[in-house]
Amino acid sequence: MNIDRIQVTVQELIDGYEEKGPDGIEGVVAYGGRLDVRPAYQREYIYPDKDRDEVIRSIKKKFPINVMYWAKAADGRYELMDGQQRTISICRYAAVRDEADRQSYEQCFSVDNLYFFNLPEDQKQRIRDYVLDIYVCDGTPSEVLDWFKIINIAGKVLSPQELRNTSYTGPWLSDAKLHFSKPNCTAYRIAKDYVNGSPIRQEYLETAIEWIAARDGLTSIEEYMALHQQDENANQIWLYFRRVIEWVEAIFPEKRKEMKGIEWGLLYNRFKDTELDPDALERQIKVLLIDDEVTNKKGVYTYVLTGEERYLSLRAFTTAQKREAYERQGGICPDCQAAGKAKVHYDFDEMEADHITPWSKGGKTVPENCKVRCRECNRRKSDM
Repeated sequence: MNIDRIQVTVQELIDGYEEKGPDGIEGVVAYGGRLDVRPAYQREYIYPDKDRDEVIRSIKKKFPINVMYWAKAADGRYELMDGQQRTISICRYAAVRDEADRQSYEQCFSVDNLYFFNLPEDQKQRIRDYVLDIYVCDGTPSEVLDWFKIINIAGKVLSPQELRNTSYTGPWLSDAKLHFSKPNCTAYRIAKDYVNGSPIRQEYLETAIEWIAARDGLTSIEEYMALHQQDENANQIWLYFRRVIEWVEAIFPEKRKEMKGIEWGLLYNRFKDTELDPDALERQIKVLLIDDEVTNKKGVYTYVLTGEERYLSLRAFTTAQKREAYERQGGICPDCQAAGKAKVHYDFDEMEADHITPWSKGGKTVPENCKVRCRECNRRKSDM
């Protein structure tokens, strides 16, 4: 791969700057239309306002803002590899020429209460003449993507899904990002009460792929992306994701904060064809949410579907309660004694506390409901 250094002024960079669609959802171009600011492998714009403003202050003072990297595309145009956040910040500030521009362009911003068009003419020209150092990389697509990963290590760390996106660019990914990866995207609007993470950090897309990959019996997100990389669109995963959310809303119509972050897609894959009674489930949920024995309230939803108590993180006996039971039993494991084993007495650390009457039958985590067994017997009982 060849790497050449060029210099580009801010005026040249902002020439022809355009964000197509809301928040650049359909693409972002600059440098006379020759620079693709947001190729498919690029992350979304995630700059906090304070970082964005510091870029402009640095340019005003003629301070360096570090080199940027472009890749030469096959058609003689360029793709921005590193420096997207700085590039968009510069263009959103310096491309706004007057009040009419400001009113028609909602993404523009002021720095220290001054828009670009508020500045004296000499300060405007100082910004326009500022020289940016650009390294232009010319290589194969795989070389460009490898270089993209390397140079981004030093910047804001790429999320796992942002890194995956660099390896599986294509029509499927471009379409999937329209649904899952834009600020206030459709996936966020319908699922924000159920899914953790940020669309622009690709966490909604990551979640959707993880769920549908599990449905298809695939072992990884990468496997799903590889199989669908050249699909014309991402309709399959988008329709699947919508069905998951619609199923959740139908089965659990009462929204609660505990519902956010549950692996809903995995539950949908398993129970979508099971006949479920939303009213009966809601009655169970209400009881469990006020049960002091249940320490993981979020796990209530998975429990009412699976019946597996491990999701509830039931309250455990304290060391003092275990000690009381140990002394009461004289260090004897009742299961070993009943089985007629040679060894029935164990040291305190060799025994584990358990409920005499299990939680499922109304037992509480109180001293009088505590007994101890040897570790082997207790774990054998837990596996039954």
